[in-house]
Amino acid sequence: MKFSTSGLGFAILALGGCADFDGQAGTSTDGFIKELPEGVLEIAAPFQDLNAVQIEPTDGCFVYRYVGPVETTYLPLRSKRGNPICTRPQGVPATG
Repeated sequence: MKFSTSGLGFAILALGGCADFDGQAGTSTDGFIKELPEGVLEIAAPFQDLNAVQIEPTDGCFVYRYVGPVETTYLPLRSKRGNPICTRPQGVPATG
């Protein structure tokens, strides 16, 4: 079966539209998303901390907390193919 990149982007956009990420709804007290959409869980690459995920407000992409040997930082949540997982297509500006 052949998947197109635009189809994957549309699926993520559609899944992102089903979840409420505004304000504190759906987030824990430390700002992490309590329950990721099922579609995100299916396409997320292994070895990423899915218990510490936020949405970066500047680009709408999911980021996860990476605790390294020297510092803790946030990295883009990536699919099994290595692409960032976002709630809106790349190149669409954030509205404020």
